[in-house]
Amino acid sequence: QVQLVESGGGLVQAGGSLRLSCAASGRTASSYAMGWFRQAPGKEREFVAAISWNGGRTYYADFAKGRFTISRDNAKNTVYLQMNSLKPEDTAVYHCARHYRDSILASANYDSWGQGTQVTVSS
Repeated sequence: QVQLVESGGGLVQAGGSLRLSCAASGRTASSYAMGWFRQAPGKEREFVAAISWNGGRTYYADFAKGRFTISRDNAKNTVYLQMNSLKPEDTAVYHCARHYRDSILASANYDSWGQGTQVTVSS
């Protein structure tokens, strides 16, 4: 497995922006698609965005389209999530994960998870 460490979360006002980073260890990290998920208190974990191993394909949840952008720099073994026009409902712990099989939208198809970074959006 690969070790993943997220950073970049924080407190921001509605309408603001944050850029999350996910640093991966292990020389094979760049060979896999990667995803971002989030989990708000009392809610189930939900898919946010994903990116293919070479960055050629990206996938977004409907709520993320037009506001969030996922990208990666394989030379740095890092995946990013740029979040703009943040809303209070975006408040959650954001996790990155490594995709290893089947549907890229399902959390069950990811086998390595970071500890998460808290994003809090105030109104």
